Amino acid sequence: MTANRIPLSQLERGTPFEQRHIGPDAAAQAKMLAQVGYGSLDELTAAAVPDVIKSAEALNLPDARTEADVLAELRSLADRNQVLAPMIGLGYYGTFTPPVILRNVMENPAWYTAYTPYQPEISQGRLEALLNFQTVVADLTGLPTSGASLLDEGTAAAEAMSLARRVGKVKDGVFLIDADALPQTIAVIETRAEPTGVEVVTADLSEGIPAEIAERGVFGVLLQYPGASGAVRDLKPVIEQAHELGAIVTVAADLLALTLLTSPGELGADIAVGTTQRFGVPMGFGGPHAGYMAVRDTFARSLPGRLVGVSVDADGNKAYRLALQTREQHIRREKATSNICTAQVLLAVMAGMYAVYHGPDGLRGIAERTHRYATVLADGLRAGGVEVVHGAFFDTLTLRVPGKAADVVAAAREGGVNLHLVDADHVSVACDETTGRDQLTAVWSAFGVQGDVEALDAASTDGLPAALLRSDEYLTHPVFHQHRSETAMLRYLRRLADRDYALDRGMIPLGSCTMKLNATTEMEPVTWPEFGQIHPFAPVEQAEGYLTLIHELEDRLAEVTGYDKVSIQPNAGSQGELAGLLAVRAYHRAGGDEQRTVCLIPSSAHGTNAASAVMAGMKVVVVKTADDGEVDIEDLRAKIEQYRDELAVLMITYPSTHGVFEEHVADICAQVHDAGGQVYVDGANLNALVGLAKPGRFGGDVSHLNLHKTFCIPHGGGGPGVGPVGVRAHLAPYLPNHPLQPAAGPETGVGPISAAPWGSAGILPISWAYVRLMGGEGLKRATQVAVLAANYIAKRLEPHYPVLYTGPAGLVAHECIVDLRPLSKATGVSVDDIAKRLIDYGFHAPTMSFPVAGTLMIEPTESEDLTELDRFCDTMIAIRAEIEKVASGAWPADDNPLRNAPHTAAALGGEWNHAYSRDEAVFPAGVSAADKYWPPVRRIDGAFGDRNLVCSCPPLDEYDN
Repeated sequence: MTANRIPLSQLERGTPFEQRHIGPDAAAQAKMLAQVGYGSLDELTAAAVPDVIKSAEALNLPDARTEADVLAELRSLADRNQVLAPMIGLGYYGTFTPPVILRNVMENPAWYTAYTPYQPEISQGRLEALLNFQTVVADLTGLPTSGASLLDEGTAAAEAMSLARRVGKVKDGVFLIDADALPQTIAVIETRAEPTGVEVVTADLSEGIPAEIAERGVFGVLLQYPGASGAVRDLKPVIEQAHELGAIVTVAADLLALTLLTSPGELGADIAVGTTQRFGVPMGFGGPHAGYMAVRDTFARSLPGRLVGVSVDADGNKAYRLALQTREQHIRREKATSNICTAQVLLAVMAGMYAVYHGPDGLRGIAERTHRYATVLADGLRAGGVEVVHGAFFDTLTLRVPGKAADVVAAAREGGVNLHLVDADHVSVACDETTGRDQLTAVWSAFGVQGDVEALDAASTDGLPAALLRSDEYLTHPVFHQHRSETAMLRYLRRLADRDYALDRGMIPLGSCTMKLNATTEMEPVTWPEFGQIHPFAPVEQAEGYLTLIHELEDRLAEVTGYDKVSIQPNAGSQGELAGLLAVRAYHRAGGDEQRTVCLIPSSAHGTNAASAVMAGMKVVVVKTADDGEVDIEDLRAKIEQYRDELAVLMITYPSTHGVFEEHVADICAQVHDAGGQVYVDGANLNALVGLAKPGRFGGDVSHLNLHKTFCIPHGGGGPGVGPVGVRAHLAPYLPNHPLQPAAGPETGVGPISAAPWGSAGILPISWAYVRLMGGEGLKRATQVAVLAANYIAKRLEPHYPVLYTGPAGLVAHECIVDLRPLSKATGVSVDDIAKRLIDYGFHAPTMSFPVAGTLMIEPTESEDLTELDRFCDTMIAIRAEIEKVASGAWPADDNPLRNAPHTAAALGGEWNHAYSRDEAVFPAGVSAADKYWPPVRRIDGAFGDRNLVCSCPPLDEYDN
């Protein structure tokens, strides 16, 4: 033992986390490198990555730490946050996450590691959960069609403004906001409105729309219900007045309040928006939470974001799918209804399950308790001589204390409660699900009064107007009544999870999506109360640990990307794009170049690019793609020359969406800069660059990153995401800021992109932990193995399927595209057939028909081990042999395992009238009965679902028709 004695310092380090994160071990890497034809990772990436972009220095990051060390560091940061009773309100409230939902959804990789349900046959559990969410929103708002989540309340309201302008009869005029709307919502709308030429007017609408505003024309109106001040008033008169002016009316509504109050739909609203945060989702210092939008049926086909609908499968059985996808950015690009890609699916699932678990009676009980605390609190304050400004309220009181507001707020803080300082004379107090008698006593004490809860409760009267009390039933579907015991709920969640496919089952090789490991150590701190129970508008001194973590993460992301400043406020990649483009726009305008509005975008770019550019007030000009998959240099030069004086920015994805490192990227950037433009490097494919090259140093002025791709935040089945924006120093003054937290951005910033000052701060510990666990060298090796894995797959599949694009050395980047068009033309077997057949083999399909129709784009990431990579390659080779059987006539073109895929367990029984055997259907080559994944439905009829749009839980008898 002493002869080979290992130093204690090495023993203390234990197994490096890098070995847990990176799938292939040293022996597997050697085998893969031999297949690709290189002797080492360094040799491979030296050949793949163009010299002109390579970083000369190693990443300047802290050394890697063990999992135990990183958890201890995060615990130390969490302990520097102060958790006070959150009675600030303004759209963020204390809530209790039922442990059965916390453990079996939020902490369950079967839910949080899934991808957006583009393959609906293996997403049935998640789609049903989202249909529950849509039903909750539709029922409570009284509007029949709801989407499957938006990013937050502020951006949902901004989307409503765009929707109103798009579908309304009034095309000019102003967008009118009631002064009692949430201040962050007003600010987000103003940020979104200005670039697109929309004038926003904020006015007191308590007595109706002022005549001088009505005369100017109004295309849309936003009302808050209840108001930010807590006031509850009948909105019907102002809604009717707005309709007489031809305006579309949006009501931003609190769903918990709607369990007691007349719904927006009944009041006459056209659109309802809001957040579902208080339905069991922790505040998380601002997010993530699921925003919502519901509309009248007339506007269903113009909804932004995802929409889940009911359809049927090949056997006529009920099935769920994403409906009306032709509205979305990945198809319609600059003509899309929105730039939204990632939404907030995991949080929508949690909010929907909160309603399933509590049912309508339970929700009403929580609302009644919350309201009762507010009435008792108000009566005690009135008895002590404090003026309660509004007589009608749900959970929030505004209190008049001339000249003493700051003292009251400070005194409450001493008592462990955060209140909202409105101005020098007013304080507001919000009750919620977590409020208790101790908080009431502390608030009374802060105002210098005393109260007896029992006595006040006995004498208290309802604070809601009788005319506005809700009388209709809601959440009547059986799903909201069948799972009220924990046993029933536990089993329901398990049944749904079993109907899905996530990373806990196998590889999800989606190109441009980076479905890598979301390590448990990274995930664990998200559930700690010191991170989850901080209000986003709490005093910054109470969030010292959070701010340290945020600033460290921003600095480390800047080091990785080569930019000078990073903002983590954007809560999705699409929002990071918008933030970056708004910074470019502001920079040009500050320099007197208002005419620079042209945005050049390659035809192969992600759909969000074009949609974001339009939202930033830019004109999209498409640049051709050359036959080798790179930007067409000649067409780019011509477009630069044509728009030289108008050029604002070039948006380019690097490596390209074709999966190659473009050789000319530095030259491209130089050409744009010479013409006075800026270069936006889309960071969606950063997983091929970390530790090897820095966009901010090879020509980029601005990039967004996807922390839910490169930096291990899970995709959550379609969100949450974080899309930080990094910029060079000259753009830094124009990063996002926030009116309620000056520390969140520069004073000269473009305004808030997200409702919360630091966006989805609650999940930032995941990326912080990943960087800390890996260190600079570990991050570089992860990139190198990602590139190795993609090239290994390309080499193994090349004899069977053409690899569409490679670089000069015959290598791809971190993903590869296989071309199925010749096979499809010769045999009739489609990309869709192959994608569905992969399900029978136990795989999620790669990305279909993007960026080239008739292809599959494969991204394995660094986290998949060689066994899984080989299983995928063997499967694709076996499918190629199946295609050959169709080509030879051994299987008919209209009756073969590919055309009929996927096959469910029903294939094992009943009649069998196919030209292939049952075994060939469900147990193809390499698939054993012991670990077979069974899809819950057969191929889904998308056209049926779009023709017969049903977007909430349908009555049970409809399932039989």
